[in-house]
Amino acid sequence: MQLRNRGERPGCSPLTDLLDAKFFKALCDPSRLNLVENLATGGEAQTVSQLAGCCPLDVSVVSRHLALLRDAGIVQAVRKGKEVFYQLDCSKTVNLLRAIADALESCCPPAAEKPAH
Repeated sequence: MQLRNRGERPGCSPLTDLLDAKFFKALCDPSRLNLVENLATGGEAQTVSQLAGCCPLDVSVVSRHLALLRDAGIVQAVRKGKEVFYQLDCSKTVNLLRAIADALESCCPPAAEKPAH
């Protein structure tokens, strides 16, 4: 399969604008996905120490994972005194994923119907 340069297909510029390697890199690690799931289902902001309880990882490793998620815009960090609380930026992440799905759908040719057997 030959890869195309980004933006080579003229009708897919919305998709090109939405695809961000930093976003997908942040989501490609199972530990980071576990942290995202934990934040999504936890319902409230949590500290690194609280989040480290969900994973068999050292607190410093969890902190680095959260920094990647923060830099990708998936989580927000809020300092309260000496502690930093992390929360999922749910609406931003959901809106981006929906926009990517819509752009993919508009760029991809319709699937050919399979013949009935």
